[in-house]
Amino acid sequence: MSLHRCPPFRVEHLGSLLRTNELLDVKTAYEKGQATQEQLEAVEKKDIKDVVELQKKLRYPAASDGEYCRHMFWGSFFPGLDGFEEVAEPNPEVFRPYAPDVAAFLEAGHKPGESVFCTGKIKHVGSTYVDQFKYLASLVAPEEVKNLKLTLAAPNWYHLRYREGYAYPKDVYANVDEYFADIAKAYQDELKVLYDAGCRNVQFDDPNLVYFCSEKMLQGWKEDPLNTLTADETFEKYIKLYNDCLATRPQDFHIGVHLCRGNFVGSRHFSEGGYDRIATKLFKELNVDTYYLEYDTPRAGGFEPLKEVPRHKAVILGVVTSKFPELEDKEEMKQRVYDAAKFIAEGNGITVEQALDQLGVSPQCGFASHREGNAIDRDGMIKKLELVRAIADDIWPGQL
Repeated sequence: MSLHRCPPFRVEHLGSLLRTNELLDVKTAYEKGQATQEQLEAVEKKDIKDVVELQKKLRYPAASDGEYCRHMFWGSFFPGLDGFEEVAEPNPEVFRPYAPDVAAFLEAGHKPGESVFCTGKIKHVGSTYVDQFKYLASLVAPEEVKNLKLTLAAPNWYHLRYREGYAYPKDVYANVDEYFADIAKAYQDELKVLYDAGCRNVQFDDPNLVYFCSEKMLQGWKEDPLNTLTADETFEKYIKLYNDCLATRPQDFHIGVHLCRGNFVGSRHFSEGGYDRIATKLFKELNVDTYYLEYDTPRAGGFEPLKEVPRHKAVILGVVTSKFPELEDKEEMKQRVYDAAKFIAEGNGITVEQALDQLGVSPQCGFASHREGNAIDRDGMIKKLELVRAIADDIWPGQL
């Protein structure tokens, strides 16, 4: 199989970008009933237009809308489905207390906030993203529309958060396979709507997959008497769920998955652990084209698991942190890319130069997975994006 490229590009970012103070203020006013929907949308569209121009200036071909219409990175997919309902104050007992993000909230003395629950048969009844994509597409030349990147929620997001027996009603779905089958069909329908609108580049955001690298979570899973499946069996079901979601996608629809260990308000992460224990199934069995991998700190482990990456897949190395403004040393980051290439080369019996053809660079995560954003300001974000572009220009001169 030939390597699927452009997308991904040599330089990428992970979708979410810092919002302006004006946008944050009008969102808050809207929620308090002090601003209209029209006023909110006007500011969103103005800021999206500006941030697309910024991405063009910085030479990032896979431009996003900064996720400016979202409150959190996972957006509105699940609430937009028939069979799911938002609950403002869910019972904390329904959440897995050892799921890393839930555990972090509980340790800080907070209870999990509003959530989305399956209450009936799941059905796709219209895309909540397609109009946002169409507006984004209107801001670039027709030949650039195929490069635009849209981020989607992980299909397993609301399954992992809830303890066994709480993800779906037993009188609606007899077992998890039935539940996952309808989720997969909903994603198939969503991807078709987006494809028909011109979208050719999607990135799933999935911290859940890397939670299976966390010894703390795995221990909690083992000790939970409600679980009927082991953590490894659940991970395998998640791989199958993804593959079912993507079973009907056209060949020219680029699909990537971003894995990180949390990116909450104030640059908080949730979990730790290298990719080692999930690498074989993640890289060899998950039917995606590209992996956007967190690699900015030791909590992500070493590059050894990249030996499992097949020849036809791409990896975007998140070696530059998006969490803090301090700039990394460019030469050190370039060396990390070469170090990663050595393991891909070793795993495939190819040269380092050939392995480099499978790689690109990015920040480790988005800059504002939650709308309030990370502990970095706009100038700091731009400098980070410039650094990533400079790393890519040095390693792959003349390439997008």
